[in-house]
Amino acid sequence: MGTLTLSLLKHYTPFSTTLFTHSSRTLSPGHLSAVFRRKNLPSFRAISSSSQPLTAEKNSHDGGENSRSKSPSPEVWLHNTMSKKKELFKPKVEKKVGMYVCGVTAYDLSHIGHARVYVNFDLLYRYFKHLGFQVCYVRNFTDVDDKIIARSKELGEDPISLSRRYCEEFCQDMVTLNCLPATVEPKVSEHMPQIIEMIEKILNNGYAYDVDGDIYFNVEKFPEYGKLSSRGLEDNRAGERVAVDSRKKNPADFALWKSTKPGEPFWESPWGPGRPGWHIECSAMSAAYLGYSFDIHGGGIDLVFPHHENEIAQSCAACSKSDISVWMHNGFVTIDSVKMSKSLGNFFTIRQVVDVYHPLALRYFLMSAHYRSPMNYSNIHLESASDRVFYIYETLHECESFLKQHDQTVRKDSVPPDTLSIIGNFYDVFRTSMSDDLHTPVALAGMSDPLKLINDLLHTRKVLYFLMCEDMKMNLLMCNFMSISLFLHRQ
Repeated sequence: MGTLTLSLLKHYTPFSTTLFTHSSRTLSPGHLSAVFRRKNLPSFRAISSSSQPLTAEKNSHDGGENSRSKSPSPEVWLHNTMSKKKELFKPKVEKKVGMYVCGVTAYDLSHIGHARVYVNFDLLYRYFKHLGFQVCYVRNFTDVDDKIIARSKELGEDPISLSRRYCEEFCQDMVTLNCLPATVEPKVSEHMPQIIEMIEKILNNGYAYDVDGDIYFNVEKFPEYGKLSSRGLEDNRAGERVAVDSRKKNPADFALWKSTKPGEPFWESPWGPGRPGWHIECSAMSAAYLGYSFDIHGGGIDLVFPHHENEIAQSCAACSKSDISVWMHNGFVTIDSVKMSKSLGNFFTIRQVVDVYHPLALRYFLMSAHYRSPMNYSNIHLESASDRVFYIYETLHECESFLKQHDQTVRKDSVPPDTLSIIGNFYDVFRTSMSDDLHTPVALAGMSDPLKLINDLLHTRKVLYFLMCEDMKMNLLMCNFMSISLFLHRQ
């Protein structure tokens, strides 16, 4: 732990005092080149690779039979987009979780709207692991898509090569933000047999039709279409990857397979050369790794309609037993209350932000609002997160330095009850809030009392030694503090 905090403190300075003034004005993309300065900050994964702090589950307030490790796992409640309410999570297989999260379309660097999706589902992934669940986390790459083809033509680069490059860039961004790698990270280009097989099933079951080598899903054949988004067929809008085509039986019908066009990559199929539509890929890959029935499907709120709505229709058309227990969606990151998106040009890439702030500051910022709430990006919010993270590490470093000078053990009954209460309440608040639909703002707020206590003791040099009881020395408390509060160590 000493190496961890010293290393971060060595490289990390309060950027708010050197780069920005405290202003509520949002940085505009046009000012990036003038304001952003490259900082040679190490990724947190590299810093922490040698640090293996214990988790709070392994420690005890009394060192005896009342160890927290023996406490039962809390009930986890998650908001289900399908039912529009929080529900008690019940895995289909005891102590196992199957989770699919829609990944990026790999044609450019990822922005902080993407970061919010994958940091939040990383938290869910880590929390289930923390509770002792075995988690199969599948996160795909879309490496065959209209946007990729268009970008490749602009750059004069092979589309598969282009998407492969941006898949690698995305993975590096996830390392920078200390997101654990998914269990499986499938690519569309590597799963054509599974995609073609699913389309064949849908056709054979009467839910799709062929128009000159283009295969369309017939939404009128699926009466439950719209149940996730509570929207009707008439709400399908052009521009949401629902192509306008007069050959379709219904304007809302969507492509499962697109016949090849000159200069585009293609694969052979029973309907001729072509490539898959956007929606079918996730249905096919989730079924390939998790089956047609699994626990959680997630993504950004913009995917509810039409992408996830279409996934439900496709999967049910291919297999009548298709069933996903919980649909989870995180809110937008906005700039001046407008959704951040590449199409609007009002976005910051992850790289641009971490050139100014340490990755932990961005991660902390993304955790500071409930995952379903919209959150507004601004300089002052990142500055606040930056200062808070530095304050935490500064406290840890001071604790370690003091403990090295006072390495002794005292009786448990020397620890004042109010101090034990603060230590115990922190972990209780963490588990309660995280089990309540990942309420990270409450979990982060729970750090305030322990931090205040620690700093009061450090700065007044009161009898800090009484915190070093037999089963919970101060440095182990601090390791647990970081593991729980920032979710950066739990593997």
